Amino acid sequence: MTRGLGRVDFYRHLKGQFKRVIGEREFSGEAVKIISARTLAVKEAIGEPERKDYPLMRGKEFMMEADFRGAKGQAFTDMPGNYEGSLADVLSLDLSDNAQRAVFVASLNAVMRYAGLASGTVHCRDHEPGLCAQQLVTHIRDRYPRPKVALIGYQPAMADSLSKAFPLRIVDLDADNIGKERAGVIVDDPAATPEVIAWCDVILSTGSTAVNGTIGHFLNDKPVIFFGVTVAGIAALCGLNRYCPFGH
Repeated sequence: MTRGLGRVDFYRHLKGQFKRVIGEREFSGEAVKIISARTLAVKEAIGEPERKDYPLMRGKEFMMEADFRGAKGQAFTDMPGNYEGSLADVLSLDLSDNAQRAVFVASLNAVMRYAGLASGTVHCRDHEPGLCAQQLVTHIRDRYPRPKVALIGYQPAMADSLSKAFPLRIVDLDADNIGKERAGVIVDDPAATPEVIAWCDVILSTGSTAVNGTIGHFLNDKPVIFFGVTVAGIAALCGLNRYCPFGH
């Protein structure tokens, strides 16, 4: 459904799909239609996992949580902040802006959760991120024979599991990772993304690409699996493959 859409067209399509859900569920006509969003503390977001090198724990990413009538929706962002507004306000947000995309995506996740159209909109905790990474290899092997994997967004536990099982390349936005060896792989600069996509058989992309504005790069002819809570509502609306076995 979203294959071949550029970034602008993707967000236009996404906003249209979200507006349709709101209209069909008649949420826009309800007296209570306020979205509130706030940035979570690290322990609130991920608990106490075994590893301490997740970007969330290193202050490289932040978790925004939106609330719609008690339903929670989360999204990773590098531009944290708080927000309160109506669904109409959310639909009017400028999706060319990183901070506003984070509010929009977290809000979308909360509404989709409330509507029963998306699940796993709250991040896994404690030992669950490690279990998620362990199960990922089987998830990919069951779908793709002997694939070369492109990991978009360095996730340390996933990188460790994948590098032991498949030929792997990693692309990341964090300057502290680019050019460094992680899980036995030299992390590529985002400028190498087209080359990495051409090389791989399957793309495993963080759902955070929906917030940082790069998701359009990965909606091409290559198989792609998006992982994490950020992309929960988007995957449901746009028919994208998603891996998030321990999302709450």
